[in-house]
Amino acid sequence: VQLQAFGGGLVQAGGSLRLSCAASGTIASIGNMGWYRQAPGKEREWVAAITSGGSTNYRDSAKGRFTISRDDAKNMLYLQMNNLKPEDTAVYLCNAYVRRTWGSRPLEVWGQGTEVTVSS
Repeated sequence: VQLQAFGGGLVQAGGSLRLSCAASGTIASIGNMGWYRQAPGKEREWVAAITSGGSTNYRDSAKGRFTISRDDAKNMLYLQMNNLKPEDTAVYLCNAYVRRTWGSRPLEVWGQGTEVTVSS
């Protein structure tokens, strides 16, 4: 199973980006999914999460600006980011718990990340 994130880029402060994360491989089901980010010289931090039932949660700085969503029919995860700020600059990584077969233990899978740069 692989996750591939894309959609990053360079944007001015106040702008928007939509990140996507595609899961591929042998997948029976996907449980919780999430977005993390890592800025240069900083620790990786959690940004947002969505359960298999669609419940969402965000870090405080993302509330009201970011929206996480998923399309299980396409094995896709999204992060709509509005009103971006320079402090949002980071590599964004997607994460998911994937069952390769029904009844198997879920595996934690990480994508390779997509870079977001917000200029002031």
